[in-house]
Amino acid sequence: MTISYNWLSKYLPKAIEPEKLAVILTAIGLEVEKVSTFETIPGGLAGIIVGEVLTCEPHPNADKLKITTVNVGAEQPLQIVCGAQNVAAGQKVVVAPVGVTIHPFNGEPVTMKVAKIRGLESHGMICAEDEIGVGTSHAGIIVLTTDAKPGTPAATLFETYQDVIFEIGLTPNRMDAMSHLGVAKDVCAYLSHHQKKEVKVKLPYQNSFKVDNKELPINVLIENEEACPRYSGITISGVKVGPSPSWLKNSLQAIGIRSINNVVDVTNFILHETGQPLHAFDVKAIKNQTVIVKTLPAQTSFITLDGKERKLLPNDLMICNGAGEPMCIAGVFGGAESGVNEATTNVFLESACFNPTYIRKTSVAHQLRTEAATRFEKGVDISGTVQVLKRAALLIKEVAGGTISSDIVDVYPNPLSKNEIALKYHYLKKLSGKNYHPDTIKRILTALGFEVVKEGIDEIRLAVPFNKPDITLPADVVEEILRIDGLDNIDIPATITITPASETLGFKHQLQQKLANYLAGQGYHEIVTNSITNSQYYSEKTLQHTVAMLNSLSADLNVMRPSMLETGLEIIAYNLNRKNNKLRLFEFGKTYFSNEVGKYVETEHLSLYLTGKITDDNWQHKNKPADFYEAKGIATAILQWCGINELQWKQDASNPQALKICSGKKQLGSVEVVPHEITSKFDIKQTVCFIDFDFNMLLQSNANLSITYKEVPKFPAVQRDLALVVPNNTDYQMLENIVQKLKLNKLKHMHVFDVFENEKLGNNKKSVAINFTFLDEEKTLTDKQIDAMMQTLMQAFEQEAQALIRK
Repeated sequence: MTISYNWLSKYLPKAIEPEKLAVILTAIGLEVEKVSTFETIPGGLAGIIVGEVLTCEPHPNADKLKITTVNVGAEQPLQIVCGAQNVAAGQKVVVAPVGVTIHPFNGEPVTMKVAKIRGLESHGMICAEDEIGVGTSHAGIIVLTTDAKPGTPAATLFETYQDVIFEIGLTPNRMDAMSHLGVAKDVCAYLSHHQKKEVKVKLPYQNSFKVDNKELPINVLIENEEACPRYSGITISGVKVGPSPSWLKNSLQAIGIRSINNVVDVTNFILHETGQPLHAFDVKAIKNQTVIVKTLPAQTSFITLDGKERKLLPNDLMICNGAGEPMCIAGVFGGAESGVNEATTNVFLESACFNPTYIRKTSVAHQLRTEAATRFEKGVDISGTVQVLKRAALLIKEVAGGTISSDIVDVYPNPLSKNEIALKYHYLKKLSGKNYHPDTIKRILTALGFEVVKEGIDEIRLAVPFNKPDITLPADVVEEILRIDGLDNIDIPATITITPASETLGFKHQLQQKLANYLAGQGYHEIVTNSITNSQYYSEKTLQHTVAMLNSLSADLNVMRPSMLETGLEIIAYNLNRKNNKLRLFEFGKTYFSNEVGKYVETEHLSLYLTGKITDDNWQHKNKPADFYEAKGIATAILQWCGINELQWKQDASNPQALKICSGKKQLGSVEVVPHEITSKFDIKQTVCFIDFDFNMLLQSNANLSITYKEVPKFPAVQRDLALVVPNNTDYQMLENIVQKLKLNKLKHMHVFDVFENEKLGNNKKSVAINFTFLDEEKTLTDKQIDAMMQTLMQAFEQEAQALIRK
């Protein structure tokens, strides 16, 4: 939030230096993140003065230049070379002497130095409008009125405005501080407490409000009282819409608000002064002199101030005229047909309180994040609508003329009572760590607007002001006391007693932690991506079962992810764009699925992403990029680490470069090379391998794992190699299944160590070399036993895989 120092100072009983004020604001929880200077004219014309041209002669070495002597109020006049055609003796002009920095309208600041122009020295510059930032004209130098005195600062002749701007990092719960008056009240509460005397805010409200006539009464009807608990309004006739006065423009521009016209500027000024949003209607749009607050049927068309047609939702609260026609989206955005413009003469001014839930849903659904909606969705002060309305009406009369032509209409069907909270002193001590005297507590809270309902020996009962809707619990009151007193004022005890925390991780978290540690040890980095993602990543078929967001903040984040792949590819693309090409990533996350409205399924995953070279190239060998087989290897290692050894790898029909990982009848996950049509959506040009596990399946399998110890075998293992010529379409899983069916209990391990293809082997043939490891834990295996087992293997391969044994 942006706060103007000049504006804020109007409400403080005494000006506080900006540096000290920034410290106070941060101390009371309104953290000042940045302090900057605002100037309507850059540089504030500092050092620029009035001069009088005494002489003006042609430059001897240039046809278009003049040699002038200029009186600037010093002992000696300045010699200045000037190229303006309109310069003449006797003129009063604007001069930038040597050493002064000018700020051109377009361009970088320039500091004046003694310059030699065509052989003659020039001690400064006679300025045009654009050269000092007071205008855009470069037709000639500025010629002042003859009564301007040489040496007078130019800043006194032009309207300059300077301000100090505070950027405050406001927490979402601090609705009460979303205005200059709200901040001023906090500052005064801080001063009252620390100076031990009452410091009051200088309120801008006047007692001079009166109704001039009752010629334009407007009736108000609230049909949806839940969405609009209070609505106030007043009519002002005979206004003249036009530019705002300088003070109003400057106040708004200093905090980044563009001036529109005097009436609209007043509503924006009041918004940032009090925190109460207002809206001004052209009375011509209010048919039957009636305003109706209600919802309209879904898909009703409405054109907003920005000229866009919007289709209304069933819960969009609308301000309608007596004919039922919408004029404004309540608390969010005005309509194109009812707004104030140059032709407006009669204005109806609205000051209302709307239900935060309605405003939030409408604002998000239509992506209209306006200043008014931001305040309404946090809750405005329902008790202040009429008081603010009077203030705004008088300001409009001041800047736009006109007369107040109706009584204040105030529809408040169900007046609210203040929320009451009992604060026990021992609870305050427990949470704050500090003993507060009851008088101190009372002084702080009354300065913040709390009303003391009842005082007791051990507690105080308080009525919460309407401008603090976030205060609902005793802990909230403790926070208010602490921030006004100052967190730095909490005493630090000499000794601190701490009971060591003992947290026992559940089985699920233990496995997750072990896997994370293992993968980190293998060179993988953990990532955490957003579960909300972009629906454009997915096909129409996938989106039929995707969980859509009802209140998405943007079109890029509108569905819950149905797959872990796409959010991981976002991270990969981000890194590749920054030349980080070798990536090993893993993530524990969830995907979301829906078969019908209201029925949702969450699935937990462990996903891994591999892309780029396995290691860096070195002088011994060139490295190769990560491929499917490396991905399959790390997937196998993870499963074995979880105690899952009996695996089946099944081809995925939807992707020829993908395998399903199964154990028994359960599918544990999949390994794939991500298809190009998917990676191209993320502008990824290198191969990406993706491993995806159903984490709950890993959990179930690991839960049944029992760890047993076996002695190291006393007898040696024996290894034999076997080369098979098999059809090209034969995969290793098939060969492994053949071996498993033989149930050779002395065969402990088998693996492929070579695959060879050559025309000499025959068409569509390949050679697969397999290493077998045999071991008998009770005795040494004989050659005869090993030969018998190898013979059994060869026969099985010949019969079931049509293999030819290479001798």
